[in-house]
Amino acid sequence: MAVKIRLSRHGAKKNPIYFIVAADINSKRDGDFLEKLGQYLPKEKDPAKKIQVNVDAVKAWEAKGARYTRTVGQLIKASSK
Repeated sequence: MAVKIRLSRHGAKKNPIYFIVAADINSKRDGDFLEKLGQYLPKEKDPAKKIQVNVDAVKAWEAKGARYTRTVGQLIKASSK
C-alpha cells in the first residue's frame, strides 16, 4: 500500500481547516485516512497557531516510505523554522 502525507479539507465555507493526514494514495481527498498528523489553519492570524505538526509521527511515516505532497512539504519546512 502506497501512502501519501497530504491535506484533507474540513471546516465551513470560506473558513477552511486543513488536516495533515497520512492516507492511501487511492483514497479521496477528504475520505479515509490512516492517521491525523497535524493541522493547518490558513485564516489564523497568529503564526504560532497557523501550522501544528506532530513531527515524530511524520518521521515515523517517512521511515515507512510515505511521501509528502508538495504543499505539505512546504508547510512542514515552514513550521520547522
